[in-house]
Amino acid sequence: MCGIYGYVGSNNPVKKAIEGLKKLEYRGYDSAGIAGVKDGKILSCKEVGKVSRLEEEIEKSHLSLDVAISHTRWATHGEPSQINAHPHFDDKKSLAVVHNGIIENYQGLKDELKKKGVEFLSDTDTEVVAHLISHFYKGDLVQAVKETVQLLKGAFALAIVHKDHPDSIVAVAHESPMVIGIGNEEAFIASDPNSFAPHTRKVVFLSNSEIALVKKDKLEVFSSDMERLEKKQEELKVGVYDSSKGQFEHYTLKEIFEQPQTIRNALSGKINEELGTAVFTGLQQELPRLGSVSRILILACGTSWHAGYVASYLFEEFSRIPVQVEISSEFRYKNPILNENALVIAISQSGETADTLAAVRELKAKGAKVLALCNVQGSSLARESDYTIFLNAGPEVGVCSTKAFTSQLTILSLLALLLARMRHLSRDEGVRFLNHLNKLPDLVKSILEEREIIRGIAKKYSSFDNFFFLGRQYMYPTALEGALKLKEISYINANGYPAGEMKHGPIALINPDCPTVALTTNKKTYAKMLSNIMEVKARKGPVIAIASKDEKDVDRIADDVIFIPETIDSLSPILATIATQLLAYYIAYERGESIDQPRNLAKSVTVE
Repeated sequence: MCGIYGYVGSNNPVKKAIEGLKKLEYRGYDSAGIAGVKDGKILSCKEVGKVSRLEEEIEKSHLSLDVAISHTRWATHGEPSQINAHPHFDDKKSLAVVHNGIIENYQGLKDELKKKGVEFLSDTDTEVVAHLISHFYKGDLVQAVKETVQLLKGAFALAIVHKDHPDSIVAVAHESPMVIGIGNEEAFIASDPNSFAPHTRKVVFLSNSEIALVKKDKLEVFSSDMERLEKKQEELKVGVYDSSKGQFEHYTLKEIFEQPQTIRNALSGKINEELGTAVFTGLQQELPRLGSVSRILILACGTSWHAGYVASYLFEEFSRIPVQVEISSEFRYKNPILNENALVIAISQSGETADTLAAVRELKAKGAKVLALCNVQGSSLARESDYTIFLNAGPEVGVCSTKAFTSQLTILSLLALLLARMRHLSRDEGVRFLNHLNKLPDLVKSILEEREIIRGIAKKYSSFDNFFFLGRQYMYPTALEGALKLKEISYINANGYPAGEMKHGPIALINPDCPTVALTTNKKTYAKMLSNIMEVKARKGPVIAIASKDEKDVDRIADDVIFIPETIDSLSPILATIATQLLAYYIAYERGESIDQPRNLAKSVTVE
């Protein structure tokens, strides 16, 4: 989950590296560092905390480099500290290494090096790499890296500079993202191509332990066996995006308020109102196969898994296809049973989620075809899947996902409609569903206009340290997502639960100091939800209800109600989610938490 950024060229490498690193800080912000070559020496600067701290120290020291690699860290091995911050060095400080991923066999390698007299300074797995490269180095840096990589197990991306090679960066990628940007007499390496997109759109992606020798005017790529490769140069497609917060205090709030537009983006070009169906241009050749799909398998993690869970209700209700929704980190250890009529859908905002990628690779090895939902062009998931539907939501800067989730739900709703229309759903029913979908952006906007009401409720409950989120049917996974948002940015112990299961144990936790957020917008389950609210109230538990404006009686039972516009049950998760996002945001705001960069989290989970 760490971010790597490197620059080789004559345009102030230190400044370029810090500029790029700031755009990668969503990948981790426990510590940051930079290293490079100057006058035949390795020079460096490392700091605990965010990139801004590193930048301050660099300005004080007037650090100057001819080539630079930099790193922003999400700690895996070793606590956040200056010693554990990257880059890491060999004992002669002849080279520097930055690393994203995990070296699974580092302890054995470390023990062997210790027997040879090597002294280690840090608790990281990465320092092993620096000492191994130094051990193998005989003047050819690429060869030394190759011999090192052959010993490593795990998923990793590496960038290395050496004092004897002041014009070069060596980059490696194995099941962890690394992309090279090719500019005019300059070159970039990074974990995410968007970090250097303002400077160049010409990119080369590395994978499968490929090793690149990167110079400002030359790129050579080798296989792990040192066979020279002719890598395809691609053109990065990046939309125009306002990277400022604008009128908003946090990126998270800005991204919540972007959702009327991002939902429109997700719908754009995918609707055929005349036929009452959805259109996905990249799937046209697959339509005959989609018509015979007998089972759907959805793979995802975190918020994306919640989107997949909501979609499972959609696919089964509308398309009449059985659905299996799996958390990728658990599924990857199964021995999956697949048939040729199964449709695999992998969902990841970043397209770099390590567990989802591992599950996808396992399925593809068994012959499955994979449809990806992703927000990042050029990501590993987009490149490795057979088909990709992009969310077109624009970059999410806030670590907790907001607009990507509702875009995922919008795309999945369209996909469910397409599969339903290919089976039993009539044109008129399809048209009615599209009419409801088309209304969503305006309905979302109307909820956002009630922000001050939600803010007032958030202030009232901001001092509580335990919450339940309850829902039934579509509202159950929506409750899971609402609880996750509150956990992520408020550090509150919030649990999403199926409302009917509360009486099978968890209701024991209900008390006056544990509010319950009850999601009541499913018409099918409304009466049952009222009963569940009464059960909570009978035990003196405060209740915040999220209810449709046409619902009766709930305001007489709940302590507070957030009313949202009415829609059909299958689309109500999108509207209810907007309310839970605002509730979580304002509770976190009242508690004074770091909303855009919550502790211990990173945006892109690239380690297992």
